[in-house]
Amino acid sequence: MDVDLVQLESSLWVGKKRYRAALTDWHLNWTELDKKNRDKTVSVPVSEVVAVEEGHVEVLPQRSVIEDTDRDFTVFYVKRSSSGSSYGLLWRLGRTQFSCPSRDLRDQWMTQLRIALKTHSPSRPHRLLVFINPFGGKKQGRQIYHSLVAPLFELAGVSSHVVVTERANQARDHILKKDLTGFDGVVCVGGDGMFSELLHGVIGRTQQEAGLSEHDPSLQSCDLHIGIIPAGSTDCVCFATVGVNDPVTSALHIIIGDSQPLDVCSVHHRSSLVRYSVSLVGYGFYGDVLAESERHRWMGPFRYDYSGAMVYLSNRSYAGLVQYLPADPQLSNPRDNTRCLSGCSVCSKSTERLFPHSPDASSNYISHFSQFSSDSEGDWVSVEGRFKAVSLTCMSSSCPRSPLGLSPSAHLADGTGDLIIVRDTHPLGFLTFLHRHTSTQDQFDLPFVDVHRVKAVRFSLPPGEKEDEDEEETVNGGGMGEEGERTSRSGSQHHLVERGEERGMANDRRKKDLLCGLCCSKPPSVSVWNCDGEILPHTEILCRVHGQLVRLYARGMEDGSATPTRK
Repeated sequence: MDVDLVQLESSLWVGKKRYRAALTDWHLNWTELDKKNRDKTVSVPVSEVVAVEEGHVEVLPQRSVIEDTDRDFTVFYVKRSSSGSSYGLLWRLGRTQFSCPSRDLRDQWMTQLRIALKTHSPSRPHRLLVFINPFGGKKQGRQIYHSLVAPLFELAGVSSHVVVTERANQARDHILKKDLTGFDGVVCVGGDGMFSELLHGVIGRTQQEAGLSEHDPSLQSCDLHIGIIPAGSTDCVCFATVGVNDPVTSALHIIIGDSQPLDVCSVHHRSSLVRYSVSLVGYGFYGDVLAESERHRWMGPFRYDYSGAMVYLSNRSYAGLVQYLPADPQLSNPRDNTRCLSGCSVCSKSTERLFPHSPDASSNYISHFSQFSSDSEGDWVSVEGRFKAVSLTCMSSSCPRSPLGLSPSAHLADGTGDLIIVRDTHPLGFLTFLHRHTSTQDQFDLPFVDVHRVKAVRFSLPPGEKEDEDEEETVNGGGMGEEGERTSRSGSQHHLVERGEERGMANDRRKKDLLCGLCCSKPPSVSVWNCDGEILPHTEILCRVHGQLVRLYARGMEDGSATPTRK
């Protein structure tokens, strides 16, 4: 155990009260010297000190020096508070102004504090590439960044290059094609759709630079970190990895250089990559809701409630064959009633399992592959029948409206996903399943629901069903790319090429058939896949879970939060 040695200690004034301040190897502490309050000590980890400034300084709403004396300095640090309606902890910028007996002592304190910051915070970003979606959510992305986030970055000495996006996939294309030399990470100011763009860009660029194909089972883990400033209609990824949807909290996580590994699911059709997912790959109910909601975008976020009600009332189920490769049940299971919190032991042990040959666990994501287990490591299990919903998630997928999420005990970085199979049942039973997502009741404790911890999933249609012919004419790795040009061996651009006319026409026809089922007597026989809010152009897919493929500026839900448990 490391010894927390005192590096500097002296008497300082905070306002009109005298304190005994001590800077140790790991903490900054100050204790009031009043006889009645000797036990009133404030302790701040050095790793959570944001900045140290001369004089008395304010930051929000804008940076200003209230009083610049040669004996004063201000310490800015992370301060936690309850989030009220949410289960995570809000982070706020704490500020304490100290007065010293002399200028020499002030300089000594500032020097020692800044040395401590450099020593204990080597992973803090110095330069970030920021993408702002001005159209997402309530269209407040610009305002959120410039009024709440930018002043914090400036205070912490983090420089940023800001790109305000004007079209879909602009952020993804920028990451894939532009020179990113000197950037420590990329940040999105938007919702889950904007995050998905960064995710695809970062993974694609990493595979390009490594000379690898994104179609292959093994992928290179990504060095470039991703930060999320929530400003969208849905911010599921931010909520599930931080515990709250709050721009200031997320900005502070980015500043102090938090690093949370994250599993990613790759979705393939006929051995070609289609998309990546981290929160939901859903067929049946979740696919139908997304398809129906696309007709009502003018409703805003309310379209999801409306579409959910309409699809529920249609009472549809779909035939299919689900095959999955089970994960090791000795490690964890989706019904063990645990929560993946900051410092999760399951995820920590998984790092050693996923990267067994690394001498330095902290560098796993830089120099090692995210390995996918081969078929020989286990037997595939098959489930055939009619299903209300089939879902795969690599995280709990919790959100403010569903505080426990789709799979409450799912882990962020254990190299597995949770497969949830809801077999055909009567409408009231399915309504019970849906309602339990909004409470602490166990949604898996129903006779028609199964949940499995898996490494891979396949879905195929029954022999009598067939996908649209237009969908079958897909281009495999090494096939013809945009404008007749042949794609490279790496295939990194394959799923990014905008060959949407052919797929789009087929997809539109499928959505039209699907939506007609809401009012027509003959319901559709095939649903669509919802992949993190995007409709996939294929029905028969293979999903692989890649352990700790990317890293976020986050740390997971903190243990001090009032996280609920299932009943």
